Amino acid sequence: MIYEKRRIMLKKFFIIVFLSVGIITFAAEEQPQILSLPRPQIIGGKPLMEALSARKSTREFSSEEISPQTLSNLLWAGFGINRPESGKRTAPSASNWQEIDIYVATSKAVYIYDAKSNQLKSVVSGDLRPDFGRQAFVKTAPVVLAYVADYSRMGKASQSNKDFYSAVDTGFISQNVYLYCASEGLNTVVIGIFDREKFSQQLLLKPEQKIILTQPVGYPKK
Repeated sequence: MIYEKRRIMLKKFFIIVFLSVGIITFAAEEQPQILSLPRPQIIGGKPLMEALSARKSTREFSSEEISPQTLSNLLWAGFGINRPESGKRTAPSASNWQEIDIYVATSKAVYIYDAKSNQLKSVVSGDLRPDFGRQAFVKTAPVVLAYVADYSRMGKASQSNKDFYSAVDTGFISQNVYLYCASEGLNTVVIGIFDREKFSQQLLLKPEQKIILTQPVGYPKK
């Protein structure tokens, strides 16, 4: 009788431990994955006039992966912090709102770029690149950027001003990306045609967030 009670107690104990481990594991999986990027290399590249000469839109991409270092450099060029003492960025924004977030889609997940920590923070898992543009070439590019404006950072600006300045500020960032790509031999193009409603749902965007453009980036086809 005593042995039977011990057996039952041990069985309950192991069940509790098993469930606890499962809960802990599940909770850990629910935490956003954070990818630390290498320090951006801010010296080098082509001279400005050569980069401007090479700047172009290209709709063909190799599936070759972009290295973490290149991705770090790319994101810093687009909208990184170039004045740490003030937190100001490589692209201007009206009233220094810094309302544009860069989402980064890869074959594994979609991340958001945190310029302050130079990290990618997971938003959703899975390959959503095909939804970042309707053209077939979008899903081939190893990285697709999406520029999302957060109107809640734009103070008391009118709706028309929020629409206008977020579009202008996105243009500055996307052009920085163009010039970096031209300097480093990468292909890129901006895209404005995609299902914005579906995109917003997939990335769990808030009502005050608005997707402006997407921009695939990758190496030329060999």
